[in-house]
Amino acid sequence: MPVKDVRLAVLIDADNISATYIKPMMLEIARYGNPTIKRIYGDWTKPQLGPWKQVLLDNAISPVQQFGYTSGKNATDSSLIIDAMDILYTESVDGFCLVSSDSDFTRLATRLREAGKIVYGIGEKKTPTPFVAACDRFIFLEILTKDKKSKNADASSEKAPDKAADAADQDPKNASGKTPKDIDEATCELISSSVSDLADEDGWAFLGDVGNLVNKKSPSFDARNYGFSKMSKLMQSLDFLECEYRVNEKNPQVKLIYVRNKEDN
Repeated sequence: MPVKDVRLAVLIDADNISATYIKPMMLEIARYGNPTIKRIYGDWTKPQLGPWKQVLLDNAISPVQQFGYTSGKNATDSSLIIDAMDILYTESVDGFCLVSSDSDFTRLATRLREAGKIVYGIGEKKTPTPFVAACDRFIFLEILTKDKKSKNADASSEKAPDKAADAADQDPKNASGKTPKDIDEATCELISSSVSDLADEDGWAFLGDVGNLVNKKSPSFDARNYGFSKMSKLMQSLDFLECEYRVNEKNPQVKLIYVRNKEDN
């Protein structure tokens, strides 16, 4: 289904997410579908939620008021879960974006997937692993703000280019002049095994299929976590992989990227 036709319900836990993330977060969500339902849950009588009030109108997000019934109990979570199940049974959306770093939504994400809905989780890197694993894909908010800063830096460098920046752009290990974080051994093994799982008789696998499989195995995987803007650039930086560009017979202007493990060659 085309991205523009995928209807998403965006449900935000205001008690758990900072309002500073709203703009990059909504831009990220637009990559996966059309947010037809946008709701945010919290006790709006609390002063700490004040920053959210300034951005709700600009982003057409509907606030849902939920008073705390008892000290120490989070009634906001229950309100969000009830609404999610109501939306599920109306069958008005194709997927959900659960915005929170709270592991209490792990069972909700699992239930929505059992019902055949795609679930995107969005939260900070402190999010517990069970909630991350329960989603089809999990996006860390920190990389969205880094993305924004990087684009601003790239725009500034275009106005005043230098030879060092040009050299960095040509180096896949330093895409856009960035210095990527070291890729841990577990991630390398994840990528390598995924390539092997999809490889043909000559060991080649289509990059798009590899990316999908890696995300299924590890929902929080994202090339941006390692300083790369795209999966293809990350793949080109890995010493144990080789890449090959092929012409798309249906559209010669588009090149297809295939990868394979060098040890399989």
